[in-house]
Amino acid sequence: MDPALAAQMSEAVAEKVLQYRRDESGWKICREANGVSVSWRPSVEFSGNLYRGEGMVNAPPEKVWDCIKPLPGTLRAKWDENVSSFEIIESLTDTLCVSRTTSPSAAMKLISPRDFVDLVLMKTYEDGTLSSNAINVEHPLCPPKPGYVRGFNHPCGCFCEPVPGEPNKTHLITFFQTDLSGYLPQSVVDSFFPRSMAGFYTNLEKAVKTLYD
Repeated sequence: MDPALAAQMSEAVAEKVLQYRRDESGWKICREANGVSVSWRPSVEFSGNLYRGEGMVNAPPEKVWDCIKPLPGTLRAKWDENVSSFEIIESLTDTLCVSRTTSPSAAMKLISPRDFVDLVLMKTYEDGTLSSNAINVEHPLCPPKPGYVRGFNHPCGCFCEPVPGEPNKTHLITFFQTDLSGYLPQSVVDSFFPRSMAGFYTNLEKAVKTLYD
């Protein structure tokens, strides 16, 4: 993939995800439990929804980031029930890569295994916030594979934000905007994302405790 084009494209995605973070309008809460809230609003990128998850994780941002970062050696596949495998297809810079993520069947096997090929950019902001930003891309080294339905991530990402005065806590905000493809009833998709995002926070909290306590 052309590095200059990839850099330009990924920065535009990061700016878009940052706007999602700043824009508080139009969100409707669809799930709240254990200090985690999941809300949604219609996507402007495709015919589905943009989902936002928000909650506190009892660990410093660096440790939370270790568990979720989209980099070689990531721990994500070990604890995230929605990730079967993660691989780097091409490293463009230390903070920019093309990745392939696979997910297992879900929703009582109504959703078959998926794979996603994304351009992913990591950023660090002045206040110490760590973020990942991703969008689907096509890559010659990663054509569709048998046994998987190719899904498409529209601009999505997460922010691991420091909590002032509380160095052992992280304010984690996540954005998902995914076209699962295939012939899925909309009701299945609409129930899957809020539940899986809430589970993401629960499983992440457990993973941080297991790895660092």
